[in-house]
Order: sequence, then structure tokens, then C-alpha cells
Amino acid sequence: MERLASALTAADLELRCFTPERAAEILGKTPNWVVEAIQGRRIPFTYVGKSPRLTAAHIRWVQANGEVRPRHARW
Repeated sequence: MERLASALTAADLELRCFTPERAAEILGKTPNWVVEAIQGRRIPFTYVGKSPRLTAAHIRWVQANGEVRPRHARW
């Protein structure tokens, strides 16, 4: 298994799809939150067969779209 992981290139990892459970771990959310967000079409995802999956780009989208910027800087 370690040989396989070391043989993966950055491009291979970029193409990898994550289960809702694994995506939840990465995002620090519960699997239920990810599944409900997928079902509600609130986050991007793709299907691999009949199974919903998230790519690295989808996970980055969730992170970027959750950002909140201050309205006014108070210095």
C-alpha cells in the first residue's frame, strides 16, 4: 500500500474522489453535514456511478465559500 501511495503523482491525487465520510474528515464536519449539503445541492459534488463523491476542487470550493471577511477594519 505504501508503494502505491508513493507512486501517485500530484496529478493522480488531484483526480482522486473522496467519499462524503472522508470529505467530512478533511473539512472537520460530520458525514451527515456533507450528505445533507449534497442532497440540498448546497455544495458541489460529482457522481461516480451512483455514489456521490467530492474532488479536491470541490473541497477547496467549500472552504473558499465559507470565508467571511470583516465589513469594516477597526485599527
